[in-house]
Amino acid sequence: MKIALNNVGRRFNKEWIFKNLSTEFVSGKSYAILGPNGSGKSTLLSVLTGSLTPSEGEITFADSKEIPVENIYQYISLAAPYLELIETFTLKEIIEFHFKFKNFAPGIDAKNLITLLGLEKSANKEIKYFSSGMKQRTKLALACCSDSPILFLDEPTSNLDVQGINWYQELIEKFTKEKLTIIGSNQIQEYEFCSEHIQIFDYK
Repeated sequence: MKIALNNVGRRFNKEWIFKNLSTEFVSGKSYAILGPNGSGKSTLLSVLTGSLTPSEGEITFADSKEIPVENIYQYISLAAPYLELIETFTLKEIIEFHFKFKNFAPGIDAKNLITLLGLEKSANKEIKYFSSGMKQRTKLALACCSDSPILFLDEPTSNLDVQGINWYQELIEKFTKEKLTIIGSNQIQEYEFCSEHIQIFDYK
């Protein structure tokens, strides 16, 4: 998989969030998009997922051939603070619902996923009764355990304690080796495994 940007920029009204960004993202590498809160990391991630169109420049998605932007959702998984879980679903139900649209990663099924989360006793509990940390772990597990070639994570350790951060790092180690992984972050524990860094302020 490859995502290629050619002089891409995005603005809201007259304010440029970023501009003149030319780079490539390729499978097997992990990328960190860095910058403080409000700098445009999430906006860039939204452009990379096809959720936002660039205000200028060109973005292309390709596997063995070019992929139309309207189809790129089939190739990606995403976990982000602004993506909500369905609160009235139980954990079992949210897993069943999610994997109607995605395939499980090799070696994973619903039971394994609940065990991976360490939430066996909460399998039949509605999501609205989960703590913020339990919800975040669920979002991360659904994204990482999907058999998608591209993984996007925005502020992945939001609401996680020290134990949760360690769990996240083990999850990343286990499930991202062959993927194109792109993380929006300003916390070193979220992206220290990434070999490539993009500073959003370099494109203001």
